[in-house]
Amino acid sequence: MSGFLDRLPAVRGKLLANEQLAPFTWFRVGGPADVLFLPKDEDDLGDFLAKLDPIIPVTVLGAASNVIVRDGGVAGVVVRLGPAFGKVSSNGLRVTAGAAALDGRVSIAAANAGIAGMEFFSGVPGTIGGALRMNAGCYGRETKDVLVEARALKRNGERVTLKNADFHFSYRHTEADEELIFVEALFEGEKDDPVKIVERIEALKSRRETSQPIRDKTGGSTFANPDPPGTPNQRSSWKLVDEAGMRGARRGGAQVSELHCNFLLNTGDATAADIEGLGEDVRAAVLAKSGVELRWEIKRIGRPAVDATVEGYLAKDA
Repeated sequence: MSGFLDRLPAVRGKLLANEQLAPFTWFRVGGPADVLFLPKDEDDLGDFLAKLDPIIPVTVLGAASNVIVRDGGVAGVVVRLGPAFGKVSSNGLRVTAGAAALDGRVSIAAANAGIAGMEFFSGVPGTIGGALRMNAGCYGRETKDVLVEARALKRNGERVTLKNADFHFSYRHTEADEELIFVEALFEGEKDDPVKIVERIEALKSRRETSQPIRDKTGGSTFANPDPPGTPNQRSSWKLVDEAGMRGARRGGAQVSELHCNFLLNTGDATAADIEGLGEDVRAAVLAKSGVELRWEIKRIGRPAVDATVEGYLAKDA
C-alpha cells in the first residue's frame, strides 16, 4: 500500500492507507479504504484532485448515515470532508452551509436567524453534501424546495456552481454528475418567529424519535417510497414491507426493524453483506407480494468481501 501512497499528490491534510471505514458509518460495518484523504480545506482538496491520476477512483463519504460500505472496502481514494467544510452562516433569508455540515445543524441555524422552511432538515440524518446528492427530505419537504445553488469541485479540481435547475431534481434523486464533490450550498427560506420555528423542529424531532430506530446501528430509510410525495393513494415502502411479512426478518446479524420496517439494523455482529442481502430479501418479498420493485435509497459502495480460499489465492494447490 505504501507504493500506492507514493503515487498520490502531496497534501496539507492527511492521507491514511488501508483505513477502516466501519467506525465512520452508522451501520458500523464495511472494509477499509485503500486510502482515506482528509483534506485540510477546499484548496487542499482542489489541488489534490487536479494532480491525481485520472485512473484512480475517488469516492466521497459524508456522515455515512445512508451508506452501506461493503466488506471488501473501497478502491482508490475515499474523501472525507472535515471541519473546514462544516461551517454554517446566515444573511437575510439565506443560509450558507458547508457540505460537511450536519443537516440538523443547518435547521437550527436557520431557526435562530428567523428563517423558516428548513425545519425538515432536523429529521434528515447526514450532511448537506449527501442531501444535495439525493435530494434528501422528510415530512413533505425536500432539499430542492430551499436550495438556491451549490458549489462543487469536478474530478479534475475545477470549481463549478450549480443552480437549483441544474440538478434536475426528482424524488430522492438528482441528475448532477456523480463525480462532482460538493463543498458548499446556499439555501433560502421565509421570515418567521424563531420561537415558532424551533417549536416545529422539536415536534419533528419528537415524532422521529418515537417512530424510528435512531438509537440503533442503522441507516436512513432503506427504500424510497414508490410514489413521489403528493401522489393520490401514495404507497409507502414500510407498508409494502410490512404487508410482505418482512417486519423483524433477519439475515445473519442484520434485522428489519420491528419499530419501522423501512429501516435495517445491525444487531451487533452483522456484516455489510448481511445488511445488503437482507435488503435484497425484502425487495424480493415485496415484489412477489405486491408487484412493486422497491428502489434502494441507501447507497451501497465498495467491493464485496473476497474469500481467498474460494478464489484460490490460499487454496492448497495455488
